[in-house]
Amino acid sequence: MGRIIVFQVLALCSLLVFPNIAFAQLKQNYYANICPNVESIVQKAVAAKVKQTFVTIPGTLRLFFHDCFVQGCDASVMIQSSGSNTAEKDHPDNLSLAGDGFDTVIKAKAAVDANPSCRNKVSCADILTMATRDVVKIAGGPSYSVELGRLDGLSSTAASVGGNLPKPNQNLDQLNALFAANGLTQADMIALSGAHTLGFSHCNQFSNRIYNFSKQNPVDPTLNPSYATQLQQQCPKNVDPRIAINMDPNTPRTFDNVYYKNLQNGQGLFTSDQVLFTDTRSKQTVISWANSPTAFNNAFITAMTKLGRVGVKTGTKGNIRKDCAAFN
Repeated sequence: MGRIIVFQVLALCSLLVFPNIAFAQLKQNYYANICPNVESIVQKAVAAKVKQTFVTIPGTLRLFFHDCFVQGCDASVMIQSSGSNTAEKDHPDNLSLAGDGFDTVIKAKAAVDANPSCRNKVSCADILTMATRDVVKIAGGPSYSVELGRLDGLSSTAASVGGNLPKPNQNLDQLNALFAANGLTQADMIALSGAHTLGFSHCNQFSNRIYNFSKQNPVDPTLNPSYATQLQQQCPKNVDPRIAINMDPNTPRTFDNVYYKNLQNGQGLFTSDQVLFTDTRSKQTVISWANSPTAFNNAFITAMTKLGRVGVKTGTKGNIRKDCAAFN
């Protein structure tokens, strides 16, 4: 009896220490004997979508992040609201997610299921993971192998989103706490923030930095003055809410380390970007990756791999959806 109790205590401790223990089922080439061509099928579908619109790239990358940070990487962000249930995607923090990101996964899923041997055997969560890797590579970023074997989640509620996604005005302590809750380090957080080398933001996400920062300084003093003027020209006070600004003002369509060089020059669009350079605890990492594309790429691959392990669903806690936007 004593041994059983000790074993149970040890098992409980292992779950507390390793909250993402379910990711043990993930592995590279997971579908080798199930759907051997799945990665090439997804890659072709993604490439075709990118040719239609560049927004596919940042849209898919951001979709993956928003999915994994809420209930884990289980494609729950893909679910459409129905009846009395308001799903994740309709939470205010997700309303700015580009439709092209969702469409990329849906089209890749259709391409996979068009192969009779693959039909209903590959999860939407894994397709999103592969598609994210593919858009990073297409944009000039590093190529890396992805771990697969996730199941799709069985729930999606707007209520589950609250407080789980980073905000544009957060400081380093708030960012570190949010990422640590998902098993990610400060270095992982800084590396994943580098995804802001792509994509865009609407003016209301940073307008406080260029008009209403404080009584003494209407403009955030950590902003490069000429960059602040540029932002004011693009985002007047009574701005059209549909106007979008590139996150990276210099190489917005290329996945590179220029994001970190921008931070050195006071060109971080969000407070949560610029703080990575102004806070001494993270400043040296920014400097290091601004000087070394290779170091950044390696750190990004490590962080993306760890992010892809968050909240993985196994057994009866998930399934493989026939339609990524609806539960079976």
